[in-house]
Amino acid sequence: MIFDNIKKTGLSLIMATVVLSSCSEKVMDEINQNKNNPNDVAARFLIPQVITASAFSVTGSDYAFYASVYMESQAGVNGQMFNAEMRNSEPYSATTYNNSWNSTYTNLLNLKAVLTKCAVGGSEAGNFQTLGVAQILTAYNLAIQTDLMGDIPWTEFGSPGVIFQPKIDKQEAIYKEIMNFLDEAIVNLGKPTTFAPLGSNDLLYKGDSNSWIKFAYGLKARYKMRLSLKAPKYQEVIDDLNKSFTKADEQAAYKFNGTTSFNPFFRLNRDRQGVLASSKSLHDKLVARNDPRDAKYFAVNPSNGKKELEFAPNGSPVDILGRYGISGLLSATAPVHLFSFHELQFLKAEAYARLSNIPAAETALKTGIAAAFVKVGLTATAADTYYTASVKPLFDANPTKEIVLQKYLSFYEDEAVESYSDYRRLRAMGNKDFIPLANTSDFPLRFTYGNSDVTTNNNVKEAYGDGRYVNTENVWWAGGTR
Repeated sequence: MIFDNIKKTGLSLIMATVVLSSCSEKVMDEINQNKNNPNDVAARFLIPQVITASAFSVTGSDYAFYASVYMESQAGVNGQMFNAEMRNSEPYSATTYNNSWNSTYTNLLNLKAVLTKCAVGGSEAGNFQTLGVAQILTAYNLAIQTDLMGDIPWTEFGSPGVIFQPKIDKQEAIYKEIMNFLDEAIVNLGKPTTFAPLGSNDLLYKGDSNSWIKFAYGLKARYKMRLSLKAPKYQEVIDDLNKSFTKADEQAAYKFNGTTSFNPFFRLNRDRQGVLASSKSLHDKLVARNDPRDAKYFAVNPSNGKKELEFAPNGSPVDILGRYGISGLLSATAPVHLFSFHELQFLKAEAYARLSNIPAAETALKTGIAAAFVKVGLTATAADTYYTASVKPLFDANPTKEIVLQKYLSFYEDEAVESYSDYRRLRAMGNKDFIPLANTSDFPLRFTYGNSDVTTNNNVKEAYGDGRYVNTENVWWAGGTR
């Protein structure tokens, strides 16, 4: 069961109460209590852990590393990443994503505790800011889990000692809850409260409710675009985005200090240098557009004796470390984007294009490219020159295709999870060629369930089977049944 595995690894800050049913005296109640580590902590003190884990252990975790391989923003050239590249075993194994699976459910478990505390009748009823932030973070973590895995345990999850094998809920129902969380969060964040503000416990916005509201509207737009195959709502996407970020400084990006916290891609390369290598597929796309980001995205592997930048051929690299190039963006302090300003602009551009408002689509596209250039140390002027020379002809020929390709290019490297979900959405809509991939053999249409539940929850075990369903069964929003 999820909770049992979380508790055994010591990841949860909550739910550690021991019930001593036979002892009624006060002295017995106080036995074994650590006064310096209270079981019942204020809700606001759970938020920092969830924000940090959402960035490092979910968005920037194994989920992102494997998505990078499948989406060819990186190439896997050793160990598990090589196996994922070659589709040998990793895409089908229940152990592949288990750490990230557990981390996401740990977040959701802690967030459920916050939601309970801050709900009507809870010990912190009326703590609307913390409640609203928890609702947004719940929507965010829940969406990542269901986007990657499809139908997952949710409504019966988090009831230890009551429900030992939570049922699997349908993705369609989960998405309705996700949107409800965001709608309720926007309302709650606009209410006055007498409780202490999050302040420094808010590692994204320092307790600024208006910034969280903008984040919520951005997520609403992202998820409405995700559901385009089922129910296209492009004007609503635009309307939501118009209430979201107006500049890059407002985006949801988690920053690392490089001393006690490190960008996850940097840390992976530090610990296993070159396991993710420079992708020839991505390089070729950049070269075809004479894109100046090509010089930013890749670097010579320090272990390459010839000091040459060699790109790994996607689908057929040599299983070796030290040969192929590495990311040129690796930095201990590079942020992880939960929702970026450039993503917002590309979403807006696609929505406008699908509504045949081409001038508005072009304006948003140019703004998105400029933001993506600035993100990697280039200038808005360079972006404008690039647009005129290389992008404009392609946009004029097929606006939507060039918009989503530019979005894909901008997601390198930390936004790989969103890139993977985007590709599957486009594939389901008949736009697979909008992001051409070199290695389409046995492309994983989804991720497997985590081993912690495959081995303890019969509902998950049955759904997992032998794991080969990942090659044949789309998630619900991509036209599948689960």
